[in-house]
Amino acid sequence: MCELFAMSSLMPTTVDISLEKLARHGGFEGPHRDGWGIAYYQGRDALLLREASAASESLLVHHVERYGPPSELVISHIRLATVGARKLANTQPFTRELGGRMHVFAHNGDLADIEHRPGFAPRRFRPIGETDSELAFCSLLHRLSDAWLAAAGRTVDLVRRMELVAIFAAELREMGPANFLYSDGDVLFVHADRRIHPETKAQLPGLHLLSRNCRESVPDLAASGVMLKTCRQALTLVASEPLTGENWQPLDPGELLIIADGQITHRQRIGD
Repeated sequence: MCELFAMSSLMPTTVDISLEKLARHGGFEGPHRDGWGIAYYQGRDALLLREASAASESLLVHHVERYGPPSELVISHIRLATVGARKLANTQPFTRELGGRMHVFAHNGDLADIEHRPGFAPRRFRPIGETDSELAFCSLLHRLSDAWLAAAGRTVDLVRRMELVAIFAAELREMGPANFLYSDGDVLFVHADRRIHPETKAQLPGLHLLSRNCRESVPDLAASGVMLKTCRQALTLVASEPLTGENWQPLDPGELLIIADGQITHRQRIGD
């Protein structure tokens, strides 16, 4: 399965991400060689960098490691191809504009027969590639589009957004593992499901969480490929697997979180 990573902070924080190291931590020595991508939010817009190649072979990755811009919200994905060829159109994160802001989505899991589900047929938003993940993202934006267009440039009520994302997440879980990160530039939505161990086939937690505030030391993630140069007041990290020996919190299958300015503001459990 693919690897997900996200950071949310109160103030813009420089995150130097060694995608090669991060990928290796999640099994890069094995199959994770089918692409990588990272999105840095700056207000309503996001800088997206991605390649359909192994991070260890990329000159762009070295540039990202040294010159990644300060951001309050970062979403990253390292791909193990299961659906769709190894090409840029199938490389995450995916982005689309809606309501005058950039929306970013990254998914880890397998959504069996999603293309045959009526609720996920391409409509207002259409995929560029062939992945189940991008088709799911297009469906999510279609569900959210009426609310964002009606808002006419204002931010849609957060409770309404969470309701729509929760319904979407519950439908994804019926098809297979559905760990995903989604942001509309205002908040970060985190949905945890399960991960399947590649050898034992055991079900493992799909996402893990680590939160810090200004009274705590900055976590040392250097061995896993993440360097946090500053930690101002609040910081939350999300990753497919714990990146250090610290007390990362495994999220339960079906948990949906909203993270804003480095802090968890809403948390609910979607029924099995």
